[in-house]
Amino acid sequence: MTDSREREEEMGRLPRDPGGSLGSLEDTGLVDRREIYDGRIVRLSLDTVRFPGGGSGSLELVRHPGASAVVPFLDPPTASDPRVLLLYQYRYAAGGPLYEIPAGMPDSVDEPWERCARRELEEETGFHASELRYLGRIFTTPGFTDEVIHLFAGAGLEEGTLDRDRDEYLTVFRLPLSRAIEGVRRGEIVDAKTVAGLLYAAAFRESAWEEDRTAPAR
Repeated sequence: MTDSREREEEMGRLPRDPGGSLGSLEDTGLVDRREIYDGRIVRLSLDTVRFPGGGSGSLELVRHPGASAVVPFLDPPTASDPRVLLLYQYRYAAGGPLYEIPAGMPDSVDEPWERCARRELEEETGFHASELRYLGRIFTTPGFTDEVIHLFAGAGLEEGTLDRDRDEYLTVFRLPLSRAIEGVRRGEIVDAKTVAGLLYAAAFRESAWEEDRTAPAR
């Protein structure tokens, strides 16, 4: 039976242009930018963009500094059905509370993604992780924003210090990973980073702990 690395070598990387229709990307990208709004969290601009094939057009782009998110394991991640921590957090944009994993933005432009993940975990749940593993990254909505969330798994949780923001309204609870995955299947858990983090953890948590990948630099 092959291990995860052998399977990856057998399967190879995904093709860059499966249908062969994009052509050269050498001259694609930003041509001009008009700033519309510069806020506390996001910036909105109207960008003139050159597309594959030579055409151009205008796109509204929400620029975001990025974030880290953590799937916190109360039990060893390689256990048969480890418990995880989830938040039940009020979200105005969603029209009510959502089930989420802890997440947040860096405190500064040079705070590493891993440090951000550790800090947000402790601030929101009151636990800090003695072990952290990088899972991967997701583009949340690439149709109109460049926001990237870096996903981590945390284990060896120990009690720390809560330090929530004034506009954070949430409760913390624990449940088996299998129940969280069932919540995804039933449509009870619909937050994108949480769905991605939980499914990744369920599928690859053993290999993630073995590989101990490094998060990208800021």
